[in-house]
Amino acid sequence: MENRIILAIESSCDETAAAIIRNGSKIVSNVVASQIESHKRFGGVVPEIASRHHVEQITVVIEEALTQANMTPQDLDAVAVTEGPGLVGALLIGINAAKAFAFANNLPILGVHHIAGHIYANALVQPMEFPLLALVVSGGHTELVYMKEHGSFEVIGETRDDAAGEAYDKVARVLGLPYPGGPRIDKLAHESDEAVAFPRVWLEEDSYDFSFSGLKSAVINYKHNMDQRGEEISPKAVAKGFQDSVVEVLTAKTVRAAREFKVKQVIAAGGVAANKGLRSSLEATFEAEGIPFYVPPLKLCTDNAAMIGAVATPMFEAGVRSDLTMNGRPGMELKSWV
Repeated sequence: MENRIILAIESSCDETAAAIIRNGSKIVSNVVASQIESHKRFGGVVPEIASRHHVEQITVVIEEALTQANMTPQDLDAVAVTEGPGLVGALLIGINAAKAFAFANNLPILGVHHIAGHIYANALVQPMEFPLLALVVSGGHTELVYMKEHGSFEVIGETRDDAAGEAYDKVARVLGLPYPGGPRIDKLAHESDEAVAFPRVWLEEDSYDFSFSGLKSAVINYKHNMDQRGEEISPKAVAKGFQDSVVEVLTAKTVRAAREFKVKQVIAAGGVAANKGLRSSLEATFEAEGIPFYVPPLKLCTDNAAMIGAVATPMFEAGVRSDLTMNGRPGMELKSWV
């Protein structure tokens, strides 16, 4: 591989981000403008507010990424941007900024799948060895993805209803915890020795799919029943019971898939991969299995542009290009490029 330098842009939800990535594995700069404080009072991301913040921040983060890298547009080989999935208004801000930058500087442009970016965040800390299995867990996605080689994605399991991160946020609201709920549920769970017994949803015996809607409903029903009886609930015990159920199902299905597909490596990706309970469960399980397991540091689990640059590099090497007709694709499917 030549010395390949890519400017990457990410704006699919509530983070406005830009990064400079060298050869798909070296972070030269990585700038993220978070909007959490703006959305906190609403208990979740408000799309219109997210889009307005992206408009305000997008030029600033691109300029800052170049400044921190001590580079100019002439140093770049390409521009990469999240094409989907995500909030359509938010996606369009990043895409149009990327198209304008690429056009003005005569650079090729690549549209990148957001989930592929989360998977390739691992390439920024550890070489990817194939075949591998990726467990993607985030606010909008819970998937098991089998990869035979770079650019080959086979979704072998996915959520049928709520994603894991979505369930965390909904349960957090039931417990009166502020947004984002996932980290707070994780923290409470680690402060309790007792756990409320909630169900594990396994679906069909051979299925790698997930379902967390019933678990969320079980938590809601438990609180409602306790309220009806005038009894106090223990938020810590509820959090631990809920998290134990999620972690057990995610871990069990991932290890079963790793055995069946005889992978050389298992990786975790997405915002919920920052969850301490899930990380420790997966680490212990795969250490016992003798299968190498990796998960990115916390700052690369949540949305960022470095991961978009990481996946754009092998795409660029494979000859993948987009053009200036690119549009936001909120329901974009994860497809192979090989």
